[in-house]
Amino acid sequence: MAQSTETTDWVSRFADEVIEESERRAPGAKDSGADAPVVVVASGLSPSGPIHLGNLREVMTPHLVADEIRRRGHTVRHLISWDDYDRYRKVPLGIPGVDDSWAEHIGKPLTSVPAPKGSAYPNWAEHFKAAMTAALAELGVEYDGISQTEQYTAGTYREQILFAMKHRGDIDAILDQYRTKKAPAKKQQGQKPVDEAELEAAEGSGAAAEDDGSSTSGYYPYKPYCGQCEKDLTTVTAYDDTTTELSYTCSACGFAETVLLSEFNRGKLVWKVDWPMRWAYEGVVFEPSGVDHSSPGSSFQVGGQIVGLFGGKQPIGPMYAFVGISGMAKMSSSKGGVPTAADALQIMEPQLLRWLYARRRPNQSFKIAFDQEIQRLYDEWDKLAGKVADGSVLPADAAAYTRAVGTAAGDLPRTPRPMAYRTLASVADITAGAEDQTLRILSELDPENPLASLDEVRPRLDKAETWINTQVPAEERTVVRDEPDVELLKSLDDQGRESLRLLLDGLERNWSLDGLTHLVYGVPKVQAGFPADATAKELPAEIKVAQRTFFARLYHLLVGRDTGPRLPTLLLAVGQDRVRKLLSA
Repeated sequence: MAQSTETTDWVSRFADEVIEESERRAPGAKDSGADAPVVVVASGLSPSGPIHLGNLREVMTPHLVADEIRRRGHTVRHLISWDDYDRYRKVPLGIPGVDDSWAEHIGKPLTSVPAPKGSAYPNWAEHFKAAMTAALAELGVEYDGISQTEQYTAGTYREQILFAMKHRGDIDAILDQYRTKKAPAKKQQGQKPVDEAELEAAEGSGAAAEDDGSSTSGYYPYKPYCGQCEKDLTTVTAYDDTTTELSYTCSACGFAETVLLSEFNRGKLVWKVDWPMRWAYEGVVFEPSGVDHSSPGSSFQVGGQIVGLFGGKQPIGPMYAFVGISGMAKMSSSKGGVPTAADALQIMEPQLLRWLYARRRPNQSFKIAFDQEIQRLYDEWDKLAGKVADGSVLPADAAAYTRAVGTAAGDLPRTPRPMAYRTLASVADITAGAEDQTLRILSELDPENPLASLDEVRPRLDKAETWINTQVPAEERTVVRDEPDVELLKSLDDQGRESLRLLLDGLERNWSLDGLTHLVYGVPKVQAGFPADATAKELPAEIKVAQRTFFARLYHLLVGRDTGPRLPTLLLAVGQDRVRKLLSA
């Protein structure tokens, strides 16, 4: 029985639906004592270029649902179809080792296109699959990978292909309902309005927007790859249902041949027939799709009618919204510089990345931070961990946390002592990765429980260091002064000199992260005649202005800028002796 929607998260609700639908498709299994049906969920990825963080939602949505079903004791198969037998559509921008000469391969299967120069992989598809495969392993995603090149060239779908060709008239009639329609922009519940770039794909996703098998010689849902140039710029000119004799011509090289489709394995069903065929063949119960596949007249809707011809049912298929990057436009793998899961995992732990996908419903868009926002996200994550530990967490937040830190197979490896990401990033920035200095500074953060080894803060430390080195512009990096700013020190008035004296006098007895935090915030309070531990409610608004002035002065004297890392961390990193040198006239 489905659980109450008031007490469950989106993953649990979909798991309820999927289990119920799977049992509905295998009636009598429980009563007969037969084994429960294997629940099949699916994802599809095209290795046509870098597989970006938007594509990752295609995997994470069914993964999270599949994992919940496993936790309940059911057997689940999460299929990832590598659509590596798709045509090579265009040369992506910004790919190292790729130039304009790759345009000559447009129209070939992705597995017949050479990999970028210098790649260790045999072809284009394998090159781009590799990074995603490694990322999925780090994320704890369990799946069965299926190469569509292997499936088609081995003749696995031969029966389905012959069936589709025999019933091409029925398929054509379904597609014809949509060929003149244009998908209107449609706002999904819980989703922010999408921008023009996001709608571009959705508006062009009607049946007329892609090759669906129509031609001047008739409708054929099968597309051969040319026997001479390997491209799919072919047109089927005749087909005999009885003998399976198929004739085609190639507009790219002029080649023509006649083959027996009952023996021929160099071609594939057009996408709008291929997808529902696979739903039926694999028995898929759950498969999400992006906005561009979910609009009226698009692949998912049309597939829902075609799948019945193959004796199958359309899966439960939630629409998932776009994933953005802080400071970047909507991701497209045809444009250069698009962050991938591998890129994200260089700067964040897998638990955080899993959490970003788990905490939002599929139809809610969200952004992944590669800029300073990553520090706030980590603060939020650590705060959530604290609430889980003390039992104050809300049920839905607890569920998202549990799904982030591990799977039905167990917890993911984690940082033993997860210090604040912003602190680790600041230390990595100041020390430029020097391990002895890093260990000294981090050991002084909490003198009562000093850090014994940097291994205690790894891999989070390594992620933070990579973020500093790859995502923070050089002009924003922290460089501590070698010598005091004598002119600035001489220009200070009595109050300014007094603030530095109070700070320096308190350094030794407050040399810890908490102590220095209390000290730097307390100096302006003491100067104004208040206790150093006075709360904000006890203080006039002018104190905040005095604190900002004091902080800016310290930053100028230490790093020559108005801002920088949090001052307590900066002071620890610089060290007592050097702080005294830089702040003394």
